[in-house]
Amino acid sequence: MSLDQNATPMRVTGGVDWAKDDHAVCVVGDHAEVIDRFGVAHDAAGLRTLVRRLVKAGVEQVGIERPDGPVVEALLQAELTVFVIPPGQLKNLRSRYGSAGNKDDRFDAYVLADVVRTDRRRLRPLVRDSAATLALRSLVRARKDLVAHRVAAANQLRAHLQVVFPAAAALFADIDSAISLRFLTRFTTQDQADWLTATSDPSSPKRLAAWLRSVGYCGPTHPAVLHARLTGAPRGLTGAAATTHAATTSAFLAVLQTLTAQIDTLAARIGEELTLHPDGHIFTSLPRSGTVRAARLLAEIGDARGRFPTADSLACLAGVAPSTRQSGKTKTVSFRWAADKQLRDAVCDFAADSRHANPWAADLYHQALTRGHDHPHAVRILARAWIDIIWRAWHDEVPYHPARHNALQRILNQDQPAVA
Repeated sequence: MSLDQNATPMRVTGGVDWAKDDHAVCVVGDHAEVIDRFGVAHDAAGLRTLVRRLVKAGVEQVGIERPDGPVVEALLQAELTVFVIPPGQLKNLRSRYGSAGNKDDRFDAYVLADVVRTDRRRLRPLVRDSAATLALRSLVRARKDLVAHRVAAANQLRAHLQVVFPAAAALFADIDSAISLRFLTRFTTQDQADWLTATSDPSSPKRLAAWLRSVGYCGPTHPAVLHARLTGAPRGLTGAAATTHAATTSAFLAVLQTLTAQIDTLAARIGEELTLHPDGHIFTSLPRSGTVRAARLLAEIGDARGRFPTADSLACLAGVAPSTRQSGKTKTVSFRWAADKQLRDAVCDFAADSRHANPWAADLYHQALTRGHDHPHAVRILARAWIDIIWRAWHDEVPYHPARHNALQRILNQDQPAVA
């Protein structure tokens, strides 16, 4: 009886193999024995069943492959401690339990539960960002996806015009610019564009200049240059064939106009959310961060400061710290493939542009180039240096101030004449 009273309670852990339609769940005890194994559907009733059975089994800690979604929300609302074990890491962990390494949902749920049991001290509990940060992250990622769609649509339109209307494809610098879209809306075919040169003096740019004024064009290229491009390009299709292909041109125009409008709408909303965010002032204080770039940095780094106790932990997840491997006398330093690609893209995008406004950043970048590194590598080196500064400002909740950046001040003062 006394043994039962003094016995240590059995520690029970759970594992959830997430899927689109249903989830495999496993509960293991202290000695890796399976206490319960079941599946639940990905619906409200299934998630309630998942939580109820885990709590009934005494589970307090759960392993899962992804850090977000309804399943994670349900687990956190039940006050369970969640540990995220990424798919790549889970793939390597399968070899602990067999040489085949085959993918099986029920087996993966067991591996997740058992790893939480054995490696608890090596795992970091999931710390969620605030609702404001999660919403901002959704906005900036949606905008980034739409920009990628716009680039693809613009490339398709350019390829189409190079065949049916070559002059329009190279008339303006960007095929998806506002003036280019206005031009193609008004002059969809070669026949319509011929009106611009249908004068007593075909070499005169008067008609083109008048049309550009009517749409408020204020670009740097002189109408005479644009007129020369228009008349010097190979002629496009005319007649019935041009009319048929004009339908394709109009379709691409409609897609680009819609994408541009939605990107602008998201950008405006991102600016509003960034202004209201408690950490917004930290990231907007960085050189050339602007609005969207600052919002991306904030959204990808987050505001859960417990996730990154050191600058090194942030640099590793961002993929800007090199990966070192050593075996015997062989030591290699290589690109870090295992990283948060969204975070790496945000940090490197900021670092690459910061060199145009910050002498310290420019000096570090040029030093890296001098050592023989290519542009992407030099940007990662600069991003790693920026991580230390960003992490300190973020951790202390203070904006970046150039006057307090000692390395920058040394660069600024090194060419100043000494005071007698």
